[in-house]
Amino acid sequence: RGGCVCWGAQRSKAMALKEADPSLGYLTRKETEVKLPRPTRVKNKTPAPIQITAEQILREARERQEAEIRPPKQKITDAEELGDYRLRKRKEFEDQIRRVRWNISVWVKYAQWEESQRDFARARSVWERALEVDYRNTTLWLKYVEMEMKHRFINHARNVWDRAVSLLPRIDQLWYKYIHMEEMLGNVAGARQIFERWMKWEPDHHGWSAYIKFELRYNEAERARAIFNRYVECLPTVKAWVKYAKFEVKNGEIARGRQCYERAVAQLGEDGQSQELFVAFAKFEEHCKEIERARCIYKYALDHIPKGQAEDLYKTFVAFEKQYGDRGGIEDVILGKKRFQYEEEVKKNSLNYDVWFDYARLEESAGVKERVREIYERAIANVPPAEEKRYWQRYIYLWINYALYEELEAEDMERTREVYRECLKLIPHKKFSFAKIWLLAAQFEIRQKKLKAARLLLGNAIGIAPKDKIFKTYIEIELQLGNIDRCRTLYEKYLEWAPANCYAWSKFAELERSLGETERGRAIFELAIAQPVLDMPELLWKAYIEFEISEGEHDRTRQLYERLLDRTKHLKVWISYAKFEATAPLEEESRAEAESREPDLNILREQNMQRLTQSRVVFDRANECLRTLDQKEERNMLLEEWRDMEKNFGDIGDIPMVQRKMPRRVKRKRPLVNEDGTSAGYEEFTDYIFPEEAGMQPTLKILEAAYNWKKQKTETDED
Repeated sequence: RGGCVCWGAQRSKAMALKEADPSLGYLTRKETEVKLPRPTRVKNKTPAPIQITAEQILREARERQEAEIRPPKQKITDAEELGDYRLRKRKEFEDQIRRVRWNISVWVKYAQWEESQRDFARARSVWERALEVDYRNTTLWLKYVEMEMKHRFINHARNVWDRAVSLLPRIDQLWYKYIHMEEMLGNVAGARQIFERWMKWEPDHHGWSAYIKFELRYNEAERARAIFNRYVECLPTVKAWVKYAKFEVKNGEIARGRQCYERAVAQLGEDGQSQELFVAFAKFEEHCKEIERARCIYKYALDHIPKGQAEDLYKTFVAFEKQYGDRGGIEDVILGKKRFQYEEEVKKNSLNYDVWFDYARLEESAGVKERVREIYERAIANVPPAEEKRYWQRYIYLWINYALYEELEAEDMERTREVYRECLKLIPHKKFSFAKIWLLAAQFEIRQKKLKAARLLLGNAIGIAPKDKIFKTYIEIELQLGNIDRCRTLYEKYLEWAPANCYAWSKFAELERSLGETERGRAIFELAIAQPVLDMPELLWKAYIEFEISEGEHDRTRQLYERLLDRTKHLKVWISYAKFEATAPLEEESRAEAESREPDLNILREQNMQRLTQSRVVFDRANECLRTLDQKEERNMLLEEWRDMEKNFGDIGDIPMVQRKMPRRVKRKRPLVNEDGTSAGYEEFTDYIFPEEAGMQPTLKILEAAYNWKKQKTETDED
């Protein structure tokens, strides 16, 4: 039975250890579980007759709170009690350490308690045990040494520092504290030895700077210079070299300082050089009143450092030139700064042609031809990636500006001709072309008095990429030169290429009329209106009619109007026809003017009446035609024009006759239907009731009466 009890106890202990949680100090979840009282069920949820606030509840709870139970103060009177107290505290600390061995704060409290009991041997033992747990913890080493130093155990402290820096040589704080202790003790040689041990590990800039400052505190300039030499060999950076040079300058060694900067430029090479080094070097020379040396350094730096890494360098150079340079130098610096900005932008996007325009304009303002040509050549080398005209529209102006610069500024005509030639070769004329380039190239040849070359260019343009603008300009040039046969040939080519172009037909006929070739002009118009497709036929007919009117051919004009009305019954054609009849010239006026006499008023009145009658006939035909086509609004406009015409004829006009034909305006509503066929409400529109529709008047009156009755009834119901 005893064996069974022992086995059961061991089993329960093993289960307890298995369930123990290290984060809870090896207590089980069940032991640390907080059991809250079971909430009572409220049966009566009606509000109490007396209501209290949360503030009253808190105040009463505070008043009824019992005083805090504090343990009594213990006073130790003899050595036996002190021993019991120490034993009890040590047992508590040891128990805590057994539970949470990895918790460094427990070790620190234990060691500090032993220190407070003045038992330094035990305190050291605790620190050593803690270091066995985690020797990488810097705080343990620092507190351990702090205890030794506070109680003036110097050798113990040195031993601890030696062990610390040997085990953790990359922790700079340990080296700093160790050296500080030796320096406070006046052991300068020992501190120097510690620095030397530290430098073997090649620390960062702060470690070397601390060693140099240590030597300078004791006025050891030569030692500091030797350390600087080792420093720049260990860490060959701009920061180290600049510190070395400033050290020499501070000690009054100007030549040594310059030598440091020169060594830095030579040893770092192009990869290690930066704007900080050159700015510091230039400021050093500026401080030494060597202005030309400083300017040369700035220029060398700007030539060798990448543009994206030299922003501060440019700003410093601009400030330097403003202070020491002349006007030309300042302008050169500003130009250089702008060049730098443009270079950065074209590096980001070489197809940004606006930047190239600004860059070329900048170089043109500087006036250096070679640089301008270089920029233009670089710009035109960035051909658009796709053969679509919208991508080429900005690009083509680079070629235009390049050619204009060569002609106007550089005055190199052969180079200008070459620019135009290369541009025309580059453009994919089968897909699209630019009339502007052809015309500029031809006009350039004309300015050079090479008419044959200009004609050759324009002829090639018409053959390769014909355009309206090219034909118009070529014809205008030949017309100014008086080459009529060439103009006719060009118009023929123009019309072969674009037979539907009414502008070309009209201008061709106008040319023949200006030359007195009326029949040729009339024949051209006849060919034009016979074309199956025209882009603007109304303009062509209008030009043909005006042509016949200007020639005094009224019968031909009437025939033209009749032919036009066979094709279209448009309102404007009818009105134009009627106005032509109303404004036709009177024969009596022409005869009297030719015979140099006063016209006969009776004959004038008769001819005027004939003119009015013919105009009325046209208006009447138009009115009947529009009535047949059921175009009420156009018919109303026609009658208004007719009425105005009758007013213009004065006493022989018959305004009441037209007034009787005028319609009456009526506002109506019509349903609106959506695309899917559903109703969308009603819209109001203006309708015209003409006199011949008088048969519908009774129905309209009945509808109007019904509307008034409904309106009156609605008002009565509202009252």
